[in-house]
Amino acid sequence: MLRTLIEEFLLFVLPFCLFAGYLVIRRRNPFDVEHWSGHLFWLSVVGLVFGIGSFIYAGIVAPRHTGAFVPPHVEDGRLVPGQFNDKP
Repeated sequence: MLRTLIEEFLLFVLPFCLFAGYLVIRRRNPFDVEHWSGHLFWLSVVGLVFGIGSFIYAGIVAPRHTGAFVPPHVEDGRLVPGQFNDKP
């Protein structure tokens, strides 16, 4: 779950990093507030769209299991990992 949250955070930060790169290419100082003030709202909106869109995409394409989950257990002295039993 932590990996998913970190990925979402990175997707949110992506527009800000791209804009900072744009400022560097244009030979402007990316640490001046005057360059960010007019664009901050739209960068935030685009970042939220990226984050929410990736959550929706992950929910649509995630694999679905129809069978019951069999938790990890011990058989004949060895540990059998948990798995989905897709048999009807």
